[in-house]
Amino acid sequence: MPCSSGSTDVTVYLNGEYCPLEEAKVPVLDRGFLFGDGVYEVIPAYGGRLFRCDHHLERLERSLREIRIPNPHTREEWCAIFSRLIEAGEGEDQSVYLQVTRGVAKRDHAFPDHVVPTVFAMANPIVTLGREVLDRGIDAVTRPDIRWARCDIKAVTLLANVLMRQEAKEEGAMEAILVRGGLATEGAASNLFIVRDGTIITPPKGPRLLPGITRDLVLEIAGSHGLSYREADIPETELRLADEVWMTSSTKEVVPVTRLDGQPVGDGRPGPVWQRMYALYQDYKAALRTGDIGD
Repeated sequence: MPCSSGSTDVTVYLNGEYCPLEEAKVPVLDRGFLFGDGVYEVIPAYGGRLFRCDHHLERLERSLREIRIPNPHTREEWCAIFSRLIEAGEGEDQSVYLQVTRGVAKRDHAFPDHVVPTVFAMANPIVTLGREVLDRGIDAVTRPDIRWARCDIKAVTLLANVLMRQEAKEEGAMEAILVRGGLATEGAASNLFIVRDGTIITPPKGPRLLPGITRDLVLEIAGSHGLSYREADIPETELRLADEVWMTSSTKEVVPVTRLDGQPVGDGRPGPVWQRMYALYQDYKAALRTGDIGD
């Protein structure tokens, strides 16, 4: 049994059951534990409303297809699980973490036959960046991108990301911007944007970066509000000459980078294009909370 029976305190979901986190157990032969053989998603919920849930589930479906794990739930079933998990938050902002691994089997690199995927999900309060952090921006460092060649799959195998994020932390920075073949691709846990001469630029989708849900929303917002933008490669030299640098993710939203490798970005303060985008993004969240837009 993955969870103790009889519990009414809904904290996490594991393989069809709900139970307190401390009672959730996964066998040591689970391939997620042995090989990192699985994928994950993180979905914010604002005021009890899931943020672009269909977009997240579409990305989950794609990740599962790419590593050949059958989707264990329909979209309706996934949404029912998420809704139950965020109910305990009583309307506070939360993020839902879900993970699907190939399942439990004798240790062998080849796919096992007749294995049942392991499904885990939990909801936690979103820890937002304080206003003082947004007002001054964050520090970032650049690092060689040492990850594998399929960064478009949201896989749980994140050791390279962990190492680069730790290096950033040890240098007093919040994020590492990754560089491969002379091109800046994304952050260790975020997507990358720059602004040059008033135009928002982000690298195009492809195997070198994760197709971010917040990234796509930023482009949608830019397009619907007349902000100049394009998808294009960002050479490392262009990154260092940018007027503004942003990082985006579902939980950190849109964050300005004001120091890169110890040097100021632009004038060293969050720029006017970021300020406009941040305000528009908050408007989008407010409309989601009130139900004026769907997820």
